Amino acid sequence: MSDTPPSSRAELHQGRRPRLLARNALTRAVRGWFEAQAFVEVETAALQVSPAAEAHLHPFSADLIAPSGERRPLHLRTSPEFACKKLLAAGETRIFELARVWRNRERGPLHHPEFTLLEWYRAQAPYEALMEDCAALLALAARTGGRERFAWRGREMDPFAEPGRLSLAEAFDRFAGIDLLATVAADGEADRDALAHAGRAAGVRVADDDNWSDVFSKVLTALVEPRLGLGRATILCEYPAPAAALARLKPAEPRVAERFELYACGVELANAFAELTDAAEQRRRLEAEMAEKQRLYGERFPIDDDFIAAVGEMPPAAGAALGFDRLAMLALGADRIDDVLWSPVADVR
Repeated sequence: MSDTPPSSRAELHQGRRPRLLARNALTRAVRGWFEAQAFVEVETAALQVSPAAEAHLHPFSADLIAPSGERRPLHLRTSPEFACKKLLAAGETRIFELARVWRNRERGPLHHPEFTLLEWYRAQAPYEALMEDCAALLALAARTGGRERFAWRGREMDPFAEPGRLSLAEAFDRFAGIDLLATVAADGEADRDALAHAGRAAGVRVADDDNWSDVFSKVLTALVEPRLGLGRATILCEYPAPAAALARLKPAEPRVAERFELYACGVELANAFAELTDAAEQRRRLEAEMAEKQRLYGERFPIDDDFIAAVGEMPPAAGAALGFDRLAMLALGADRIDDVLWSPVADVR
């Protein structure tokens, strides 16, 4: 039974209810925006053969039990990405989903184990089109929430201003004094030792067993992200190839991929890229990610062969995933993600 007395529960809910109703209004506004853009809303399966493409994501898992008693492991999705790309391969051209997703080992002001991703795809479109979508969604959220500015933990920005664009190479040079692309070869191979040396020189603690991706993430988190989305949103683009497992490489510069992330008030809101459509290369990248997961956590997930086949059948496309709850936080003036959820998961004690 809950430890919360009935009277306290009612009082707590009534205090939260206006913000939750405002979240509902934001949901309606977002749906309306996509429908006006001729997108089709889809609902994809939450249970997946393979739950994630990234080594550091941790799913919730369950067994599918057949009438015969045979068990098959499945996983609650960490993103609807694999399923949405199968729909692109099947012929859909503009789709979006307000997808409930699950990620284990994540809890904090910006993290909740069960949350909502707004994910959308445009076939035959460059990834720059998604940058324009993100700017429009920021303004839509602000209008719906009745806010002229977004603020979070002392950082502010104008949600109606055109987002600034900054490449990862520029950001690492400006905020950390690191020549990031000097640590990535033309074939995409990463020089771990070079980045580790530069990271330590910039004041970042680097462990002996950290690989290139670990050091990259530490520098990004400690020195770059807190400087993004101040005054106006920031589009952080041209991610190095080793940090873009699902993205297409930039034709003119194979050391970087056509991937960007959207930041507001230092908060990461969205991740987007031009989609990889080479099935063999996609398999190679996912197998490398799972090998890294095995090294770090002693576990791996199967490769979804149907997804790999779909990648080879997809048209050129661009896709984005935006943390809807985080957008709601900024639009509604909330301090924690729990404040914009109708029924937060209880904390582990």
